[in-house]
Amino acid sequence: MMITKKNTGHIYTVSKLTREIKSLLEDTYPFVWVTGEISNFAVPASGHSYFTLKDHQAVISGVMFKNQKQRLKFRPENGMKIVGLARLSLYEPRGAYQLIFEHLEPEGTGSIQVAFEQLKKSLSAKGLFDDKHKKSIPFLSSGISVITSGTGAALRDIINVSRRRFSNCCLEIIPVKVQGKESENEICNAIFLANQLKSTDLIILARGGGSLEDLAAFNSEALAYAIFDSHIPVITGVGHETDYTIADFVADLRAPTPSAAAELAFPDKKNLMQRIFKLQENLNSALKNEIASLHKTVLSLNSRLKSPETIVYDFRFRLEDYESRLNNMMKHYIQYNKEKFNWLLQALQSGKPDKKILSNRQHIVSLLNLLTYNFQKRLQVIKTNHLELETKLKELNPEAVLKRGYSISRFVSNKKVVFDSNDVKLKDQIEVVLSKGQLITRVEKING
Repeated sequence: MMITKKNTGHIYTVSKLTREIKSLLEDTYPFVWVTGEISNFAVPASGHSYFTLKDHQAVISGVMFKNQKQRLKFRPENGMKIVGLARLSLYEPRGAYQLIFEHLEPEGTGSIQVAFEQLKKSLSAKGLFDDKHKKSIPFLSSGISVITSGTGAALRDIINVSRRRFSNCCLEIIPVKVQGKESENEICNAIFLANQLKSTDLIILARGGGSLEDLAAFNSEALAYAIFDSHIPVITGVGHETDYTIADFVADLRAPTPSAAAELAFPDKKNLMQRIFKLQENLNSALKNEIASLHKTVLSLNSRLKSPETIVYDFRFRLEDYESRLNNMMKHYIQYNKEKFNWLLQALQSGKPDKKILSNRQHIVSLLNLLTYNFQKRLQVIKTNHLELETKLKELNPEAVLKRGYSISRFVSNKKVVFDSNDVKLKDQIEVVLSKGQLITRVEKING
């Protein structure tokens, strides 16, 4: 069948057709709930999130703008299955349809739990949970900062435990909100304040139990770094025994409840007193035994100790012996040096300097005469050799040979001397050097 323009009906432009399809999609599917797996997740400089949502049979492009993404309580990742509320739209420049998401949440597990696991994994990789960073808890604190709600049961439990176990310890209460919008900042500021004041050497961070949403302030990254950066050790007692928060992992010591945190912070005064009394008794007994032992040792030493007068006489005799030996040594030393001096004096008299000078002067005169004789003899030999060489040089001088009637033939072109007639060609110009002047000749005939 032949299709012509007449029977095709209305003709659409690409732009118009795309706009009508866009309107049809957006009017038909203003908002839809979609589930699928995230892949190709990317966040460019604009801050918007672009990804692909897929199942085992199909894929569709998705985008979530920066403003909507800020309301999420977790971080979307590749491979994560999600459920989201989106508007269906068509991107006209590429003719591709996409989902513009207004809300996302993980499929199955809640977003708060996912955010908790993501933050826990991130902080663990950065080393905030490592034991090497944990600070030791003081055995007996001079003062303890308690950071918790000022009206909560956790504070009452800590105060009761402190009164029961060690009432002398000073408690510094820093009341904060433990849930709600401002709770995270208030807790971080309280830790910073305790470090600034430096009036205590231990911090208890506590609150009662609650849901994961109620404990959100204790699962924040800001609080994790506040605890990690604290110079004062931190004990956490948050929630019930089964509740674990990010603060618990970063803290220097984790207690299952606020009361348990107080038990760890305050030693039992009664037990300490009993232990002190026991140690005091052991010390007194040990001192008595040591004094008795030392007394016996003194008595034993006294029985073996010589009389001081006898010791003095022994040292006096020893000193007199040393004095006698020293006098003899000095006499021998003086006699030896006296004999050595006399010997050196005699040796000096036998070798007077004036005799040495006269002998050396005569030797110098003899050497000077010998030097003069050898110099004159050597000069005569050099003159004779010079005359002989001068005579030979004159005989070998080419000018002398030329004066006897000989001549030198050489090429005009390169001044090379001719030794063999075979080296010369006809018509070559030859310069003939005579005793007086030169001749330029041309070769007309060569006789071999």
